[in-house]
Amino acid sequence: MIRADSLSKHYGAIKAVDGISFGIEPGEVVGLLGPNGAGKTTTMRMCAGYLAPTSGSVKVHGFDLATHTLAARKTFGYLPEGAPLWGEMTPRAFLDFIADIRGLRGAARAARIGEVAELLQLHSVFDQRIETLSKGFRRRVGLAQAILHDPQALLLDEPTDGLDPNQKHEVRELIRGMSGDKIVVISTHILEEVEAVCSRAIIIAAGRIVADDTPAALAARSPSGRLDHVFRSVTTGQERGAVGEER
Repeated sequence: MIRADSLSKHYGAIKAVDGISFGIEPGEVVGLLGPNGAGKTTTMRMCAGYLAPTSGSVKVHGFDLATHTLAARKTFGYLPEGAPLWGEMTPRAFLDFIADIRGLRGAARAARIGEVAELLQLHSVFDQRIETLSKGFRRRVGLAQAILHDPQALLLDEPTDGLDPNQKHEVRELIRGMSGDKIVVISTHILEEVEAVCSRAIIIAAGRIVADDTPAALAARSPSGRLDHVFRSVTTGQERGAVGEER
């Protein structure tokens, strides 16, 4: 599982993340949801071990990210915001490089690269330089590297950013298909995405968790039955939901 305990990140007097705690079990697809500046990406980066917390801790499958960073990172795939890539490489060369880093060898390595390229429909651009690709294709290359080693957990920051409606649907179907025995955490500002793929939503505002429940249960808080109305309410302080710290 992924477990965050009293996780905080401060920049001087600014509290980007302010003492949040949560646990996520295999089989859950969890959306980290919040307005711009709420602390979603900062939380995701701390959970991925790319940003050290000011206080608190994160454990991934029993490994503390502060003391067993490499062991923890082997268990998950991470798609950062913007998916930074080496523009002079082709998707083929980039995935070969990632396969080396992840320790994939032999026939299984070639098969897995081919499988991921097929899943994300990369074959038509497999030998083009990444810098020449559209934003949508670059995003798909970034997602390909995150899932290449078939990790136990996926941390995806805005996974459908830049994709057209058909591509968004395909990526969401891929996430659903992978979620049976994995942990999937998605940082997003798109309510439709949470409703489409997430079994649970953690809403963050001003660095704190203000709601934690299934999308349907959150939507039911509003007389309209709409998640966007509840989201607006809890993130502007009109309502404070149960945090659910023991999940």
